[in-house]
Amino acid sequence: MRYRLTFIIGAAVGYVLGTRAGRERYEQLRKGAQRVAQNPAVRNTAESAAQNGRALASRALDRVGDRLPGPVSERVRSLREQRAATEDDWGTSNT
Repeated sequence: MRYRLTFIIGAAVGYVLGTRAGRERYEQLRKGAQRVAQNPAVRNTAESAAQNGRALASRALDRVGDRLPGPVSERVRSLREQRAATEDDWGTSNT
């Protein structure tokens, strides 16, 4: 599924960059993309995917964290501290 989505996005970008349809068609595509991005179902799915990714990354770090080089583990630690400071009471991100 990830490869299919990547292909579709790449095809859309290629079409926009290579099209001769002009500004009018570009604006139609842009408005359509904005409608999709503003859809609550899409936003909820993206937020769920982000939370699952953070949870998986955290579990992976717990397993291999002691084997990471010093600068990498320091950077991960600082990112975790920043994330903890920016999360709100609802469990959603501020993006």
